[in-house]
Amino acid sequence: MKKRALISVYKKEGILELCKYLEGVGYELVSTGGTAKYLGENGLKVSKVEDVTGFPEILGGRVKTLHPGVFSGILADKRNDEHRVQMEKTGLDFFDVVIVNLYPFEETISRAGVTEAEAIEQIDIGGVSLIRAAAKNFNSVNILTETGQYDEYIEEHKKSSGKISEDYSKRLAFEAFRNITRYDFAIEEYFGKNIGVPVFPGLSEIYPLRYGENPHQTAVLFKDNFDNIFKVLHGKEISYNNLLDVDAAVNIIGEFQNSSPTCAIIKHGNPCGAAEGSSLKDAYLRAFQTDTVSPFGGILIFNKELDIDAATEVDKIFTEIILAPGFDGDALELLKKKKNRRIVKFSFENFKYEFRRITGGVLMQERDSKVYDKENLKVVTEAKPTEKEMIDCEFAYKIVKHTKSNAVIFVKNLQTLAIGGGQPSRIDSTKIAVSKAKQFEIDLEGSVAASDAFFPFADGMIEVAKAGSKCIVQPGGSVRDEEVIAAANELGVAMVFTGYRHFRH
Repeated sequence: MKKRALISVYKKEGILELCKYLEGVGYELVSTGGTAKYLGENGLKVSKVEDVTGFPEILGGRVKTLHPGVFSGILADKRNDEHRVQMEKTGLDFFDVVIVNLYPFEETISRAGVTEAEAIEQIDIGGVSLIRAAAKNFNSVNILTETGQYDEYIEEHKKSSGKISEDYSKRLAFEAFRNITRYDFAIEEYFGKNIGVPVFPGLSEIYPLRYGENPHQTAVLFKDNFDNIFKVLHGKEISYNNLLDVDAAVNIIGEFQNSSPTCAIIKHGNPCGAAEGSSLKDAYLRAFQTDTVSPFGGILIFNKELDIDAATEVDKIFTEIILAPGFDGDALELLKKKKNRRIVKFSFENFKYEFRRITGGVLMQERDSKVYDKENLKVVTEAKPTEKEMIDCEFAYKIVKHTKSNAVIFVKNLQTLAIGGGQPSRIDSTKIAVSKAKQFEIDLEGSVAASDAFFPFADGMIEVAKAGSKCIVQPGGSVRDEEVIAAANELGVAMVFTGYRHFRH
């Protein structure tokens, strides 16, 4: 059975070389008007789509490939005997490769002065349909959507003697679906701008916010599964800044989902106190001791259903939001008495990727879901941490992981004593933490300290030791690790290397 290729491209770069190769290995070429003309003028034998459909292009080219004679050949599954019988009965032929790229919608709308009518004419219909059909049927058809794929496809075809692997065809299908998703989003965004509705890929529900970080900035929340995770039980609408703090809070408390009662206090995206306790009340009071000023107007989060004892303590100060996996009836009734306080029930959620918009693109990364591997910790000093200090090391590392870099945390008995972060120098962060401890009359002697990244010089570690820490947990990995270890040995400080850095920008 002779193999067939369907070609319909706007961008002609590389298509001549690809089609010469396909013709040379026995493919019949079928193409739409402009592409057929171009290939024919360059010496290739090409059948026109209208020869397959028995129907001419109409409506100025808006309708040319949308016909069973074309789509049956693309969508027929060659593994399906019933499909084969139907194709034979109707006298239709299979397509083996489909080569399509789309009208230049994005290029058109980027031109100054382009009209809406001009933009609309560049919305491809048949091309997207061809791509989707071929990608769906990747077991039987290869789909090429970008000029940059042509050379690789020729090499793959040569290497496999024309028997393209299913894995390679599936990758082409993935790239095809990604291509039309991007194309459709450009169209969605264009129409959204025209009617005053901002859009973002994959996020369809739009929740307007009063304003952004500042009152002169407009803002909306694009919801994904937000309503499955959060339920506002009381209080005024949640603001843009509240949502950023809520996100920071649920990420921190997620580290303690299965721990003893735990409370974390968040202010401007950073923890200003955290502790485990014998009860939620105890955990809250211990977290609050770290910094008794910053929690005012901050966010509290708990890892277990909030009870009346903890709620009674929490009610003594003003906080913007209180989050918990649940609230008992008495606690909820008490907390609702303050009209402006938001009470939010949340569910623990594990997600795999994080996204951040930057100028010119969107960054994506895997979520930082690991603290460290206990089995691979390295005690690198002569002094060895006690069992109790090792427990505090893990607690401290969970908190430092969620503090803006550079971050240094002092901990004792599963309670933060001092927190320093968000500084260009690790020494500066240490000094801030120490000064806060002095402000609130907290003794750092005998504490465990955690650093989110290695100490590039011994001076930072010395500052931590001078503050009273007897054990330091850090990733290690500096070219001056030996110098830092030697200084720790001289000071009698135990040091543990985790091998895991936790920058947070």
